[in-house]
Amino acid sequence: MDSSVRRRRTHMSAQGVIALGFAALIVLVTLLLMLPASSHAYTWTDPLTALFTAASAVCVTGLVVVDTATHWSLFGRCVLLCAIQIGGLGVMTVMALAAMMLGRRIGLRQRTLLVESIATLHLSGVVRLVRRALAGTLILEGVGALLLSFRFVPMLGLWRGLGYALFHSVSAFCNAGFDLMGTVSGAFSSLESFVSDPLINLTACTLILLGGLGFFVWDDLLENRFRFRRLQLHTRVVLLITPVVVIVPALLFFLFERGASMAGMDLRTRLLASLFSAVTPRTAGFDTVPTGALSPAGSLLTLLLMLTGGNPGSTAGGAKTTTMLVLLLLAASILRREDDIHVLGRRLPNDLMRRACSIVIVYVTIALTAALMICGAQPELALADVLLEVFSAINTVGMSTGVTRQLGTFARLILILLMYMGRLGSLTFALLIARSPAPSPLRCPEDRILIG
Repeated sequence: MDSSVRRRRTHMSAQGVIALGFAALIVLVTLLLMLPASSHAYTWTDPLTALFTAASAVCVTGLVVVDTATHWSLFGRCVLLCAIQIGGLGVMTVMALAAMMLGRRIGLRQRTLLVESIATLHLSGVVRLVRRALAGTLILEGVGALLLSFRFVPMLGLWRGLGYALFHSVSAFCNAGFDLMGTVSGAFSSLESFVSDPLINLTACTLILLGGLGFFVWDDLLENRFRFRRLQLHTRVVLLITPVVVIVPALLFFLFERGASMAGMDLRTRLLASLFSAVTPRTAGFDTVPTGALSPAGSLLTLLLMLTGGNPGSTAGGAKTTTMLVLLLLAASILRREDDIHVLGRRLPNDLMRRACSIVIVYVTIALTAALMICGAQPELALADVLLEVFSAINTVGMSTGVTRQLGTFARLILILLMYMGRLGSLTFALLIARSPAPSPLRCPEDRILIG
């Protein structure tokens, strides 16, 4: 019995340590945000507001109940920036980097945690991958901040402009969606005042896409010097699917929103807004057109993009692009009456198909259950707004029609839990709290039921 318990603890330890790491960071950030020094008015912030903001920052979501620029002081914004950066890289990754800086050896136990944290395929080379992830993150965020400073420095002055550029660069790369535009264009306005600005739009989109590409993909590209045929299957699939999930939704937004959120825009502005609207729902959280002004078709497309999310092992959330691809390939193989599914000349294992189905089912089930509970608690809210809110939370997106600030305590606690689950991965969270079944030497007799 003792050995069985020990094995069970060992099996759950990697997921448990990661979950506890994120929870501890949320608690720490909450305590710091509650301090008078964190608020612009130098007053205590109530615990629920601080907890909601901390969970949103650590889980790189972007949902807020108070405007980031007008409520939080410089100290509070620095706390949020650190929380976003650590949450984007992953708690275990940051701890490993700190250990390496102190000259400590990364043992097998820590390497196993890193594999779980950054979702890589191999244990070997994981420390090198972490180093490259940090270096790539700092370089890309630095370049992004430099580009954004060309817009913010003339507008806000040198030091304030540089601070805004750095904050938005980190927020975009980590797919967090926090912004400081409240003092520039009004509270909760996100990047809407820059809808026609190519520099802001293209820089933010590039940072979002690079952050959502995945650390494993970066490492594979560097290791094989960008030679496509030598790349691993996962990298090739990600590189092929990423343009599709950007270009196709952008064209659809261009068509759907011409008489709604993008009415009256000139062609160039509409093209920029369509591109941004296609990129940001995949967990970035910014917007250049008001989310509440989207047409029904645009809102539904946004929900689908939220569920799709970014790529595994990245700063993005959602069910992940590769998960959705496996489901589509599975459906196609069933229609063609094939036993296996293939991609780029490779056969995918059956357990990958089961996992993909489980991930999407768990995400959708949890989101719909949360929406049902919030609608039951606050029936005055529109169903479409609630659905977008819960999908935004569990997929760590951060887009909202504005109902976040109308939610009561119960609904806000639900969203906090959804953001936490979304950052861990809903299937990981479900496995974490599920009891391991007792091993049985017997298998039940096989039978059939009717489906479809």
